[in-house]
Amino acid sequence: MEARDLGGALRATAGRFGAMPLVFHGAPGTATTDLGALHRRALSVAAGLAGLGVEPGDVVALQLTGRVESAIAHAAVLLRGAVVLPVVPIYGLRELGFVLRQSEAAALITSTGRADEVRAMSAELPALRQVVDVDGEDWDALEAHPPLGAHAPPDPDRICVLVYTSGTTADPKGVQHTHRSVLAELGTMPGHEDGYVYLDAFPPGHVAGLCVLLRALVNGVATVFMEKWDPGTALDLVHEHRVTASAGVPFHLAGLLDAADRTGRGTGSLREYLVGAASVPPVLVERAGRAGIAAYRAYGSSEHPTISSGAADDPAAKRATTDGRLKEGTEVRIVDPEGGDLPAGEEGEIWSRGPEVFAGYRDPALNAEAFTPDGWLRTGDVGRMDPDGHLTITDRLKDIIVRGGEKISSKEVEDLLAVHPAVAEAVAVAEPDERYGERVCAFAVLREGAGLDLGQVREHFAALGAARQKTPERLVVVDALPRTAAGKVRKHELRKEVRGWTS
Repeated sequence: MEARDLGGALRATAGRFGAMPLVFHGAPGTATTDLGALHRRALSVAAGLAGLGVEPGDVVALQLTGRVESAIAHAAVLLRGAVVLPVVPIYGLRELGFVLRQSEAAALITSTGRADEVRAMSAELPALRQVVDVDGEDWDALEAHPPLGAHAPPDPDRICVLVYTSGTTADPKGVQHTHRSVLAELGTMPGHEDGYVYLDAFPPGHVAGLCVLLRALVNGVATVFMEKWDPGTALDLVHEHRVTASAGVPFHLAGLLDAADRTGRGTGSLREYLVGAASVPPVLVERAGRAGIAAYRAYGSSEHPTISSGAADDPAAKRATTDGRLKEGTEVRIVDPEGGDLPAGEEGEIWSRGPEVFAGYRDPALNAEAFTPDGWLRTGDVGRMDPDGHLTITDRLKDIIVRGGEKISSKEVEDLLAVHPAVAEAVAVAEPDERYGERVCAFAVLREGAGLDLGQVREHFAALGAARQKTPERLVVVDALPRTAAGKVRKHELRKEVRGWTS
């Protein structure tokens, strides 16, 4: 009988693929284990959590880097029947405190050196009963327990995962998933396959990193985990472990390709790369193809993890310019501002629904705005569906630049700027303007040794045949763009900076 809860799925996979290797590369060195050994350690930690008073349904927060203890802790919480809450490792005490309070977490497991600071906040966190430091005796005591025995499986519609949006908006929101929705997401991802080795570039603490970890543990995928992203190290791991597939945001893929070019080593065994979680310029997918990697785009969110995805065997043009076909069981509507359906080829807001959609926010007051009365998720993203059934994300509703009443897609501006030979990365946001209301402001990171000014940008856009109003009217050259832990650009910080120029 197929497991209907994550704890049962973890047990079943460990039984079938116990010898499957897992590699955790971190600062102290590389830890190599297999799924069976990791599962046994997780059962002991699950028993230890029970001994600390953690009950099924309790929320357990995990602020951990991508080391082997993180995988063990995630599995242990789910084997105990509790709710796993991954927290971004770089969150400071203010952000961590907010998450612990709103989630009403009963326990925190951390490796970030904040255990004592959190214990000192006990008066502000009445629900928090236990704080475990994985670098201290607390963790050793958990692992010393005899393995947790089997117990009755929970209802598949029970909450088992709570993730907080990763910070591209100012206010993080707690996104709740059930056993059913998480297993539906994992069911759309590749499973165990001989010779398939995956490199994980996403840190823990958000939905992408969580899904990669659970895919390894539930689907039986040989995976190499990186504790800290470094493109040179990533390339080394690809060659050493014969990695065949990976995923990340454009920042990760571009860094990997740069490292391959710089060292002259090439990309080795790497054959496919899913790139998403941010605006993906077609030129990056084309560059990957020249390096022998079939890169393809995907689209999803914390609330609906995978709405659409390309595939390595899709035509190159579709991989470069669309976000793939809808995943099995997912439905999408493209609607106008009044909620009316739009025909293929026309842009509108994307509404979605399907088995992977979350069960609602931790703060239920947010649900009315997120869902339509008949259950469609308002994604806040703008896109279109082509006649072949490929979805293309063109912007966020809030990223649309309205210049003199005309709507300009920030993604289109970014894609045009990305093909300039001097530009390594570009972001476009709206700048307040007294005459037009808003105008296009571009932030650009340049390639090493390159220069760029606004006049050259204007010439570039004119040569590409772009409409004049889409041409940036301000260019800001920066050394780096502000990012979330997942590598997404924090556009709200750039918008705030731009607004400050005119306030």
